[in-house]
Amino acid sequence: MRLQVKAHHGHLSESVRAYAEKRLSKLDKRLHDLTLVEVTLSREYNPSIADDHTADGVVHTKGPTLVARESALTYEAAIDRLVDKLERQVERYRDKRTHEPRRSARQREEPPPIEMAAESLAESDDAAA
Repeated sequence: MRLQVKAHHGHLSESVRAYAEKRLSKLDKRLHDLTLVEVTLSREYNPSIADDHTADGVVHTKGPTLVARESALTYEAAIDRLVDKLERQVERYRDKRTHEPRRSARQREEPPPIEMAAESLAESDDAAA
């Protein structure tokens, strides 16, 4: 997993960056090595907004792109909530890829040839009479 931790409008302290890398390393077990995970941390400077620290996460997978956003009073709390949400999304993504049968691999039943269908229809008419 390739991880990018960015700050929007400002810079992050090294402790917050290290905390984000540590918590997001949990996703490493469930994702492919070349999967890109981008985390953007930002802060709203509005006194009327209580949860002013926001963490945005984007996981670029082979199929869909998984996106999550969480807000909290601190960056650490926002990162914790974000990781929980991304874990659920990644687990659901992996379950869909591994447990659902692929459409091309399904064994479709071939309809019986027309001659056999006509014979069985005639037999059922004889039995009914």
